[in-house]
Amino acid sequence: MSKSFFDEIWGHSRGRTPRPGFESIARWIRETPKKELRRRQDSAEAAFRQLGITFNVYGEEEQAERIIPFDIIPRVFTAEEWQSLSDGLEQRVTALNMFLEDVYGERKILADGIVPDDLVLCNPGFTPVVNGHRPPHGVYAHICGIDMVRTGPDEFLVLEDNARTPSGVSYMLENREAMLRLCPELFEAFEVEPVDGYTDALRAMMQAVAPESAPGEPCCVLLTPGHFNSAFYEHSFLADNVGIELVEAADLVVDDDIVWMRTIEGRKRVDVIYRRIDDDFLDPLIFRPDSMLGVPGLMAAYFAGNVTLINAPGGGISDDKAIYSYMPEIVKYYSGEDAKLPNVETWRCREADALQYTLDNLADLVVKKVDGSGGYGMLVGPTSTSEEIEEFRAALIDNPDGYIAQPTLDLSTVPTLTEKGAKGRHVDFRPFVLSDGQKVTTVPGGLTRVALREGSLVVNSSQGGGTKDSLVLRPQSEQPG
Repeated sequence: MSKSFFDEIWGHSRGRTPRPGFESIARWIRETPKKELRRRQDSAEAAFRQLGITFNVYGEEEQAERIIPFDIIPRVFTAEEWQSLSDGLEQRVTALNMFLEDVYGERKILADGIVPDDLVLCNPGFTPVVNGHRPPHGVYAHICGIDMVRTGPDEFLVLEDNARTPSGVSYMLENREAMLRLCPELFEAFEVEPVDGYTDALRAMMQAVAPESAPGEPCCVLLTPGHFNSAFYEHSFLADNVGIELVEAADLVVDDDIVWMRTIEGRKRVDVIYRRIDDDFLDPLIFRPDSMLGVPGLMAAYFAGNVTLINAPGGGISDDKAIYSYMPEIVKYYSGEDAKLPNVETWRCREADALQYTLDNLADLVVKKVDGSGGYGMLVGPTSTSEEIEEFRAALIDNPDGYIAQPTLDLSTVPTLTEKGAKGRHVDFRPFVLSDGQKVTTVPGGLTRVALREGSLVVNSSQGGGTKDSLVLRPQSEQPG
């Protein structure tokens, strides 16, 4: 008998009896003909292709631009599940911001020995140039995408933190638009929390974190590397829907430590920049001198307190997977509470005992680069060949500091449309969290990524994954009928 994973609709019943509260969605899955589901799914993907919702597959010359496959069967969270998640996300992102302010300031957490000095100060993600500079309102991570997995009814785990330039929110919003248009009966049967308030919340947050020197209503822009970037659709989508200008480096100039935008009506002062450019490329006078994507003098304007950068430079250190492994201690240190959202058990290969355990159990573990992303540079032991395992063994021995290891989790599944009908496929989840220094806002939904290949645990779009809409139900008292 094949292994039984927890299914978010059916529990462990293998499609026989839905979990309490999921009867209506189970009925919809059973009663909607497979051909009709396929027709709707194809319609959604055709619309995405027409809109230009694509991503690039790096390293492939042909057909490099693709749409992310969309699955018509949504994921559903109850109001109670969502409340628990959002409480944990608020706690985590608040602690994450306090950690960043501390390590670029007084470094109390290092002095107290909670996190090792060298793991922070010698980390490639650490940005010494911002030492001692407090960003406007003390916020480093204004926008976070917290990757999560589920292993049981009440078992949600954080897989990694994304506080540099987290992407994917446009897919969350476009997926919902497609579902409203193609499956209106679902939204008649359920009271679902809307996600379209994200752009209003993003605009409000950007205005709230403007520097105090900003005259009148803050001018906010989104800085993109340009249309060759893999996430350019999202950049243009967000700028349009938030109601701000989409700019490239050539559109901005710094004069007397103030950022100005070139317009047909003359120069206009810029107060807030939502940058979708990595730190290394932001300012060729401070970081990479060969950068054509950044704005010379931008960091001088930032240090002078004349512009807010979202997210703040230096925040990428929190994306490091070795730093991630200390997040339960970081949350406890700054909040005085246990973490409401636990981490996945993690072995830091920089530690001798953890390295030995990892080497002894490579065939059963997932091994990741501490600075890896996108599903690349990762070993999934149970699905790897002996040659791949031995290659990773050599890499671990050569550079143990560069890796962490985790158990192979029994990720939850969600019914997903396949050639054989609705079948369970593994999923993860990226909710989006906004911080302005006064409050933390989690949009009631997020990006569900699904591993479309049977048995696969890799959900990344670059590795063959797709996306689903994520429905958050309103409390039971607000449901129809």
